[in-house]
Amino acid sequence: MTHSSHHQEMRAAAQHVGRRRFLTVTGAAAALAFSVNLPAAGAASAAELDAGTIGEDPFTLGVASGDPLPDSVLLWTRLAPRPYEPDSGLPNARFQVRWELARDEHFSRIVRRGTATAHPEFDHSVHVEVKGLDSDRVLYYRFRAGKWVSGTGRTRTAPARHAGNSALSLAAVSCQAYHDGYFTAYKHLAQEDVDVVFHLGDYLYEYAVTATGGARNYTDRTLPAHFNRETVTLEDYRLRYALYKSDPDLRAAHAAHPFVVTWDDHETENNYAGDTPENDVPPEEFLLRRAAAYRAYWENQPLRTPQRPTGPDMKLYRRLQFGRLAQFDILDTRQYRSDQAYGDGWQKPGPESEDPARTLTGAAQERWLLDGWKASRATWNVVPQQVTFAQRRDVPTDAFKLSMDAWDGYPASRDRILKGAEAAGIDNLMVLTGDVHVAYGFDLKKDFNDPSSRTLGTEIVATSISSGKDGSDKPASWNNQMQANPHMKFYNGRRGYTVVTLGRKEARADYRTVPAVTTPGAPVVTAGSFVTEVGNQGLTPA
Repeated sequence: MTHSSHHQEMRAAAQHVGRRRFLTVTGAAAALAFSVNLPAAGAASAAELDAGTIGEDPFTLGVASGDPLPDSVLLWTRLAPRPYEPDSGLPNARFQVRWELARDEHFSRIVRRGTATAHPEFDHSVHVEVKGLDSDRVLYYRFRAGKWVSGTGRTRTAPARHAGNSALSLAAVSCQAYHDGYFTAYKHLAQEDVDVVFHLGDYLYEYAVTATGGARNYTDRTLPAHFNRETVTLEDYRLRYALYKSDPDLRAAHAAHPFVVTWDDHETENNYAGDTPENDVPPEEFLLRRAAAYRAYWENQPLRTPQRPTGPDMKLYRRLQFGRLAQFDILDTRQYRSDQAYGDGWQKPGPESEDPARTLTGAAQERWLLDGWKASRATWNVVPQQVTFAQRRDVPTDAFKLSMDAWDGYPASRDRILKGAEAAGIDNLMVLTGDVHVAYGFDLKKDFNDPSSRTLGTEIVATSISSGKDGSDKPASWNNQMQANPHMKFYNGRRGYTVVTLGRKEARADYRTVPAVTTPGAPVVTAGSFVTEVGNQGLTPA
């Protein structure tokens, strides 16, 4: 990454030229590969085949739902009889997929049913937006293709916008490196009684996965050689999603709960910043990779039509309401950010990182967030996003360093957000975070350098599902970080997830962890529990 303002200007100019080249010189190929319009009927469209010709179970990747609205649910599946093959075992043809939505898991009380087309251009993925539903209802769904029937999924609609709902339970998850271990945490999460799951990024990793599944160390199966390389092309990313979604514990969690997803970096490439790749490849080459990654992300996630990407761009930030109790402003802190200062990593802060012009969200998303807070009447304003928001010094001395990839590398951007929350009168602010493969609990301070300054909200950092392998309750940095950051109330380095229950008087966070992911079947325990009161922000042990 660049180190001087001159080089940054040169890089910015190159990026501008690169994007222009991407959109013009490669226009025909890009339009063909990344068109977001459904293929038109006629000669240019793929032929349609009878789903009855599918000879093997096509629902190997399970089912999912996402982004609950008061009157609508989004249902997802993808046809893949042979998920580890580049074409998933299907011809280049369209198939009709039937779907059903019911009030009961036996489908005796059908609410809606219909058909959707699985297009080869979208890797035979299906996104069904079912509208006109009653609010605050648990529903069950399934898909049919020919004689094949998918597993049953459970989803729900959100409460009506002005409903006086008194409780909402959510889980926060992040960072699931397949090659670092089993997704045991998801097996336990599938059994939790939560209304919705927020995935905060790193749903997959671009790194190679060996024939034995890395740390999973398979002895009863061998993964194809094409997984043992970094993802770069559209086919690479599609195959990687197939590998991840073939995991039974991940499928169980998706089937049990609606997911609200946002990405971080590894869905594309480690620590990329906007148009700037991690490594020194030409900008237009990286934008092609980004377009492939974004395309595969949308194809494989329960996302609605407004999130469908256009080339290397995808509007992932969006807002969800759960009655008057909670407003969720889901952020994208990767696509629009300034390049990391001082070459990235842990660095001493200085003029480059503290430049007021630096942004983690981009100007448009920042304005959208602050305007949304001004209009909010919710008790809780929750911000699901990717990287650590609170200040996080590495040592309790003046020689401390900060992570340039987190909000610490963009302090002016963080200051604008906190001032915007104060100005909007947001009394109960909660930030949900992933990325760092540990569980943290922070008080969000008006001035992080003054422990006695006002607490403006809390931050709940969910540990990883598997990234970082087994971990430990007290990582090597535990003492230093706890001493260096008085606003840090909790720190645990095991794998797992966090359950957050929002109520009218308080919110509770339960940090759930497993002792191991390099061997399957570990139990789950609660490593810590904290509450923060409405009108009196700050984490205290439950």
